[in-house]
Amino acid sequence: MPRIGVMFDRDRAPEELPGFAAAMEEIGVDDLWVVEDLGWAGSVSTAALALAATSRVRVGIGIAPAPLRNPALLAMELAMLARVHPGRLVAGLGHGVSDWMRQVGAERKAKLALLEETIRAVRGLLDGETVTLHGREVHIDGVKLVHPPAVAPPIVTGVVGPRSLELSGRVADGTIIPEGKGPADVAEALELIRRGGGRDDHEAVVFTLLHVSDDPAAIERETGELVRIQAAWLGVEPSELFALIGPAAESPAKVRALAEAGAGTLVLRPLGPDPVGQVKATLAAL
Repeated sequence: MPRIGVMFDRDRAPEELPGFAAAMEEIGVDDLWVVEDLGWAGSVSTAALALAATSRVRVGIGIAPAPLRNPALLAMELAMLARVHPGRLVAGLGHGVSDWMRQVGAERKAKLALLEETIRAVRGLLDGETVTLHGREVHIDGVKLVHPPAVAPPIVTGVVGPRSLELSGRVADGTIIPEGKGPADVAEALELIRRGGGRDDHEAVVFTLLHVSDDPAAIERETGELVRIQAAWLGVEPSELFALIGPAAESPAKVRALAEAGAGTLVLRPLGPDPVGQVKATLAAL
């Protein structure tokens, strides 16, 4: 069985986060994951709230866009959280959505170089090193954290392309695989990650849409639009999108298939009202 995490959906009101995080910890999930999408909420502040509201769960950032983040400042922010909450933070980084990056004047041409150099710089700083890096996109000269964490958080990427997956295997501790990807996609991604040098302990974090219901009309009402949007982004038909949508009794076989393909963590994204109830029903089925 993989680790089971839950996403705090970006559309939920921010003031709901502390109570939601506490409820997830109480019902026994392993992880709580937060997101950073343009116009919604900053991931570092969101992660800080989630960590403060809990005492056990691991909190993952999925993801901070590298074009928006100076590596030194990001390392300073992550180090603060990791020192106060040792062993409970996962730092996710990615390329960022191109349209959003253009909207804020942060689009960069050398995306692969930027992500790799950012990860190398942030990791070195979190490890307590004095970092000097003059790359294609990142320039840091003799920077060292005064308060590096005793336990450096793992760094994972949120990437989808073949070259980016190979990069993740080369420099990251894990990879976030987006909603809609099924067991075959997970296995294919891990093959590319291994080709890039990924170790056996490279963590595949698979996000998946969740809605527990036996009612087709309710399923369409609560999930239909998002399923179609996500399917279009992935370039597949909505019927081909992998998700935990439908009767709870179908969930164990789907989760088992993901685990057999190599998923180390499954992050549920509950859709519709009563997300806590949705997660409880899924955990009971599992």
